Amino acid sequence: MLTTPSASPVAEEASSTRRSPKASILITTLLLGVLSFQLNASMVTPALPQIGADFDADSAAVAQVQSMFFLAGAISGPIMGRWSDFLGRRRALLLVLGVMAAGTVLCLLAPTLPLLIVGRFLQGVSSAIFALAYIVLRENLDSRMFGTSVGILAAVNGGVAGFDGYVGGLMTEAFGFRSIFLVVLGLTAIAAVCILAVVPGGRAPSSSSTGRMDWWGAAFLSVFLVCLSYFVTTGSAAGWASVQTLLLGVATVAAFACFYFLEKRRSSPLIAVHHLRSRNVWTVIATTVLTLTGIFAIMNFTVVLLSQDAENGFGLTASLSALLFLTPAALIGVFAAPLAGWLTSRTGWIKTLRIGSAMSLACAIAAALFADNQWAVLAAVAALGIFYNGFFLTAVNGLSVLLSPKDAPGALPGLNGASFGTGASLGVALVAPFAGLGTEGGYVVALWISVGVTAAAFLVSLLVPAPREDSQKGTL
Repeated sequence: MLTTPSASPVAEEASSTRRSPKASILITTLLLGVLSFQLNASMVTPALPQIGADFDADSAAVAQVQSMFFLAGAISGPIMGRWSDFLGRRRALLLVLGVMAAGTVLCLLAPTLPLLIVGRFLQGVSSAIFALAYIVLRENLDSRMFGTSVGILAAVNGGVAGFDGYVGGLMTEAFGFRSIFLVVLGLTAIAAVCILAVVPGGRAPSSSSTGRMDWWGAAFLSVFLVCLSYFVTTGSAAGWASVQTLLLGVATVAAFACFYFLEKRRSSPLIAVHHLRSRNVWTVIATTVLTLTGIFAIMNFTVVLLSQDAENGFGLTASLSALLFLTPAALIGVFAAPLAGWLTSRTGWIKTLRIGSAMSLACAIAAALFADNQWAVLAAVAALGIFYNGFFLTAVNGLSVLLSPKDAPGALPGLNGASFGTGASLGVALVAPFAGLGTEGGYVVALWISVGVTAAAFLVSLLVPAPREDSQKGTL
């Protein structure tokens, strides 16, 4: 059921636009938008080995195809989330789709791997569409419908029931990896037309933001995220005591310090410093970063390489690897995520988060313990469809909206979107030096690294505070 915003100056500004669309139409439209982004990750994953072969690149170089994609998502999330408070949700959605379309065209035409990586970076900007979609849902749906709708959108974090990964593998084998980008470009165009027709324009009725977008803050935050990513990548490859790694570490700290002190002086900051220190904010961000660092690397990098390694792995083709190790988790998540969203209105958001986090850790441990057993790894990854794709992603995305500061409703969803990109990028960077060895021991070490990070994520999740919705139900 749709909510009716109370009268306010901002609401009057939005009154020139048509009334909020029906829930089903709005959810379907936003679903097309997030799928445009998600297919860029899920369909390309089984094509990574062919990309490396076509460009004669090793695993470390190919890893940038994914890591740079998610690094762009880390940068765009907080910028577009906050900018949408001023720009309007519909304009922000169309902007990120436009950038993604430009990146997709570049990927189609790229003659070299560096240009392909640039295109992937531009495509990754569309990661912000998740945060924007959740904000739009919160502003147009009531509390009960919001939980279910978040679950529906979270369900596509694994793609179209996992079959997109399988189709991506088949397309790679039959037509080459570039054919994937044609499909993405077509869906992006359809999503843009639907968003233009359905999503309300103007400023958001719930936004109380005044002033201007903090572009200096956005610039320093972007520099910090880039330096952080390269610090981890270089440290993993060249050693944590190398000169280059130490210089990047200093640059990372300096960039964050500049961002922190700049935000203290801004009248309209990207996110206020006191919000960064708030338990409502930092615990959600840390939980997301750590979980993505651990779980994403298992599902979308280490297991993919392991399954297609004919000498020290399972020796599967790209399509069969996707069918066995990507499709089940995504298919299960399609049903588990809406169920988790429905349960949040009954058991609470916090309980759903902690169940998802604890059981995801258990699945990661199982995969590491039985890394030499194809069916044990398959079962562990499939179970992540319930607890990671379903419970965890639904809960953490909903909490990012519910715990966001009232004076900047787009801030925490945007930062949480950045956390997804940062975590995914860092996860691949951490395990690539070991999984990229192509040895049995290398795969095992990569999996246990992911287990350690996921354990830290579970501990931090215990500190996330309950939103008002949980308090009203008396859940903790």
